[in-house]
Amino acid sequence: MIRKPARAYRIETERLVIRCYEPKDAFVLADAIASSMPELLPWIPWAKEGPETEEDKIARIRWMRGKFDMDEDYTFAIFDRQEKTFIGSTGFHRRVGNNASEIGYWINTAFAGKGYASEAVKALVKTGFEIECLERLEIHVDPRNHKSVQIPGKLGFFHEATLQKRYQRGNDPLQDTMIWTMFREDYEKSDLRFMPLNVFDFLGRKISLTN
Repeated sequence: MIRKPARAYRIETERLVIRCYEPKDAFVLADAIASSMPELLPWIPWAKEGPETEEDKIARIRWMRGKFDMDEDYTFAIFDRQEKTFIGSTGFHRRVGNNASEIGYWINTAFAGKGYASEAVKALVKTGFEIECLERLEIHVDPRNHKSVQIPGKLGFFHEATLQKRYQRGNDPLQDTMIWTMFREDYEKSDLRFMPLNVFDFLGRKISLTN
């Protein structure tokens, strides 16, 4: 029998529930994207694809959930603790090498400026190193996206490089990309280790944290 390490399907912080997407989330996701489109358009590639129908949103969630369950990519919905309010989205994206992930995030415009992005990223950092046994986490940010640029530096990531004309959104001109990195040894020296967190697997079983 093939045995894989437990994967986090649900993460609970002081204010947030960060969990794998479910089919019922299609409607709240659609509303959040529609209301946040002016802020998403400059930075999020799929925002440029144009308005999506309800069926498109359902297909997107099925695709994200399928990737999650197949251990190919991990996208989470961010809710309040009562799971009544959709706040945004985050995830581990396996496109930066072995034993590493890129953390992505966006916040519903209605809830911007409340520290939710930082809280979600902190939770993924702790989960990434303590549950997923990763050795490196990265955050890639367009240098012009000043709000997002503030987050990795504040949380202890270091600015490893700015790659010039390496990233393209649709048919837009090539843009620069900042790479912010945190290694396991950096995490083990940081206060992020002490963030209160509850993490649960696919069956809803609580996963033990090392800190």
